[in-house]
Amino acid sequence: MVALDLNGKMLSSEELASFMADCGVRGNSHIVFVIGGSLGLSDAVRKRANYKLCFSKMTFPHQLFRVMLLEQIYRGFRINNNEPYHK
Repeated sequence: MVALDLNGKMLSSEELASFMADCGVRGNSHIVFVIGGSLGLSDAVRKRANYKLCFSKMTFPHQLFRVMLLEQIYRGFRINNNEPYHK
């Protein structure tokens, strides 16, 4: 479980791709990304997370952030497959 948290680690697209590939190598075939609401994530969710990831210190609407996360996941798969993707 990856918690999207302001206090998490900031990664580049290449680093996120590497993280996703490493999860697969470790036998984790499912990655769950948890996006907090306007009040953020509860302490219980943060403690449960295997990794905390921060996209930005800025605040984004929930619906927009879901699209941003999906795009980065797609980009990560393209990077891991050595496929071109516009920067």
